[in-house]
Amino acid sequence: MKTTHLFAILLALATISFSDRAHGDSFGSGANTFNIDFVTIGNPGKLPDTTGNPNPAGTVLDPYRIGKFEISEQMIDKANTLGGLGITKTTRGPDKPATSVSWNEAARFVNWLNTSTGSTPAYKFALQPGDGGYSANANIELWTISDAGYDPNNLYRNSLARYFLPSAHEWYKAAYYDPTSGVYYDYPTGSDTAPTPVASGTAAGTAVYDGQSGPADITLAGGLSPYGTMGQGGNVFEWEETDFDLVNGTPSSSAGGVRGGLWFSDSGLLSSSSRVSFNPSNELNFIGFRVASIPEPSTLLLAAMGSVGLLLRRKR
Repeated sequence: MKTTHLFAILLALATISFSDRAHGDSFGSGANTFNIDFVTIGNPGKLPDTTGNPNPAGTVLDPYRIGKFEISEQMIDKANTLGGLGITKTTRGPDKPATSVSWNEAARFVNWLNTSTGSTPAYKFALQPGDGGYSANANIELWTISDAGYDPNNLYRNSLARYFLPSAHEWYKAAYYDPTSGVYYDYPTGSDTAPTPVASGTAAGTAVYDGQSGPADITLAGGLSPYGTMGQGGNVFEWEETDFDLVNGTPSSSAGGVRGGLWFSDSGLLSSSSRVSFNPSNELNFIGFRVASIPEPSTLLLAAMGSVGLLLRRKR
């Protein structure tokens, strides 16, 4: 009876979580509420791709989620209003990707996603909004062994945070890996052939690049990757969490990794072989970002159900 009740509870909780996922994660309040839609990137521990940049690339040991779309201008505006973040950006329209946002400002936004929902900040800043001398574009500090959530393998990201910028490998896997065929493609539309350039839209095999007049709305930024992300090829460049040198050790002097191409680039910048760098304080009107997250509760619950089943079989 106890076992039956345990599985019933786990299944009920998992069902609720899957329902919540369909509507994305909600942030803010009142007129400043917004959702971020996530897709789950599973297939943990798969062999890396050895044909792209970095080499090897794409191996992630645990499931995670990544934003289906780039972060929009209105999301930044609402977080600024509620959190006093002071993030500046280009103004093209509420549903356009937020650009002219530095890596440091993107990290501030991610921290607000965490703290506004009761989670731990992902990145360590000396000053917070409201402190004298606060700057949204200040460099982060490294987490140290005395900090809760310290991860010796990544001194930038706090392991207790729910939301964070995608690492080089997390971004790469979401863009180029096909969980159905088990292969990495050259382009983030599930193909080794360059996408068809478009000004906007959602047709399969398309991307916003090759001399378009500007970025499309985040939900009209081309065809999806095999996992279901949009705009990882074209539209705007996106910050990775990872330094260009893959070290994550000197935030004040390291160049940040950026990839994905942009609306006026050629197809080469959309490919798995292309990765470029910019200073984390650069605020450029062609660089935006998307957010990643730990797995939804249902993923963890289903894993727990599998573990419980294994333990019960062993007990018998």
